[in-house]
Amino acid sequence: QVQLVESGGGLVQAGGSLRLSCAASGRSFSAYAMGMGWFRQAPGKEREFVAAINWRGNIIELGDSVKGRFTISRDNAKNTMYLQMTSLKPEDTAVYYCAAKTTTLVLTTTTAYDFWGQGTQVTVSS
Repeated sequence: QVQLVESGGGLVQAGGSLRLSCAASGRSFSAYAMGMGWFRQAPGKEREFVAAINWRGNIIELGDSVKGRFTISRDNAKNTMYLQMTSLKPEDTAVYYCAAKTTTLVLTTTTAYDFWGQGTQVTVSS
């Protein structure tokens, strides 16, 4: 079993930046091939893919709406994944979730992941 805890959310003005973290426990990143991802869900909308990274950290995928603005990375020694968000827009406002699965693949769909965090709120004011 894997426990995921997101942090770093908050209120920021449009054009600003935030860095989200996802700390994992219960299974070592270095002992298991853990593919991980970020998703977000705005009120009244479906959960949307944001970014994903493979277990080595050398292959990433980004959602079209965040390309050029967001970066995903991970530190396996710290069992932590990050989402660096820049040039934030009001439409980025959502609850951001991290997800994990034991896999060597980069996964971009919600149904592919086995473990989820509780989410962290990001609000971008105009």
